[in-house]
Amino acid sequence: MSKYEILTRDDMSPRQRQVADAIAAGPRGSLKGPFIALIHNPELANHLQALGEHLRFRTGLPGHLVEIAVLVTAHRWSSDYEWLAHARIGREAGLSDEVITSLGTGRRPDALDSDASLIYDFAYETAWQGRPSDSAFSALKSRFGSATSLDVLAVCGYYTTLAFILNAAELPLPSGKLPAGWGQRAASIE
Repeated sequence: MSKYEILTRDDMSPRQRQVADAIAAGPRGSLKGPFIALIHNPELANHLQALGEHLRFRTGLPGHLVEIAVLVTAHRWSSDYEWLAHARIGREAGLSDEVITSLGTGRRPDALDSDASLIYDFAYETAWQGRPSDSAFSALKSRFGSATSLDVLAVCGYYTTLAFILNAAELPLPSGKLPAGWGQRAASIE
């Protein structure tokens, strides 16, 4: 049971309705996920949705690369909701079931191309150590540039924030199945 009441439009203040409408009019298409809880603080919801819209839809990175960073972060924080939602989004963006399952069990996927490997290393080290190693940082920045390296850092930070909100809010989970071994932790940085 959710720790935040799921508000109907009739329950919302004018500002909450305004923010909910703006979210629904954007690429998400509706008020869902963490925004069900966040709408209780419409200013926070508004700012976070703007950041998330940039990070998910406007970084210039292909969607499957963004989703690798999101799924690494969801696994790091054992965010069932974030995992289930983004496993589906990652699959739609072209990630294979093998890659998604590996990410969900804390294993480095075998079938990563060079760009996906750079994103994985950078996101994994950021999520688990709080920063990427110099080698992961240099490799990603060299390949994608300064702006995109900041975007990937922000993806990890943004989805960490959402994982905390989702884990605390205990919203009803989206459909899907957590992978066998979900929540296992890798013994060390690979």
